Amino acid sequence: MTNFLQYILAGISIGSIYALIAIGYTMVYGILRLINFAHGDIFMMAAYFMIFAMVDFMIPWYISMFIMIIATIVLGVLIEKIAYKPLRTAPRMSIMISAIGVSYLLQNLATYLFSALPKQYPSIPILNTTVHFGEASTSLVTILTPIICVGCVFGLLALVKYTKVGMAMRAVSKDFETAQLMGIQINNIISLTFVIGCGLAAVGSILYFTPRPSVFPLAGSLPGLKCFVAAVFGGIGSIPGAVVGGFVVGMCETFMKAVGLSEFSDVFTFVLLIIVLMFRPTGLFGEKMAEKV
Repeated sequence: MTNFLQYILAGISIGSIYALIAIGYTMVYGILRLINFAHGDIFMMAAYFMIFAMVDFMIPWYISMFIMIIATIVLGVLIEKIAYKPLRTAPRMSIMISAIGVSYLLQNLATYLFSALPKQYPSIPILNTTVHFGEASTSLVTILTPIICVGCVFGLLALVKYTKVGMAMRAVSKDFETAQLMGIQINNIISLTFVIGCGLAAVGSILYFTPRPSVFPLAGSLPGLKCFVAAVFGGIGSIPGAVVGGFVVGMCETFMKAVGLSEFSDVFTFVLLIIVLMFRPTGLFGEKMAEKV
């Protein structure tokens, strides 16, 4: 029973992190119809920013968090301005290739700047505090992760549904050209989308790497792909769908490890993607898109 509770907590925790990162995929796709394949690598760079601030400059963890989130957001916005904005009117394949190129650029840049050797992620004492539930024990970060995730999701949904900015985001996601004709500042909305997505990726980076020993240049590739699967599973373009998809992928991965099939846990994630695309191509909460003739 103790082990079962620990697996439940671990599954909810990793699912929450996947949900936060998947929201970044789904928001960018909802606005630009772009799969931002560099999103997982932005998540990885956030971890290096934290190491840079805490280890190299010895800045306290609570200030380092703020610096890291700002640096990650700036990186995401710069990528959008330099790599994606010039291709906004180009065929979708062009901007998708650009996203793949940015992904490899960030991986190689991290290798050049920080070396390919794993670097230890700095310890954040308050998050590593041990919490006991009867005979079961876990770290405080495992408990805080789903709480932070739920808080971020409700805040984001409130922004999208009840504010003028959210109304503009919904208008842009429905019809890019018409929204522009109605006076909506398209560039500002797109930049805001990247700000939110990269901010959530930065928060997810703290929660993901805190209980893990090290960071390396490819550390964002597999989590990024899993979060993409989560977004597709829930219905890419749907924020609630990304959250549900994140939790499903996280729980399935954890229980695969629990039954002794840890070597197949990553494979199962992509098998799940294939099954979803076969029987429900738009995901659980995705809208069916009518093709214009």
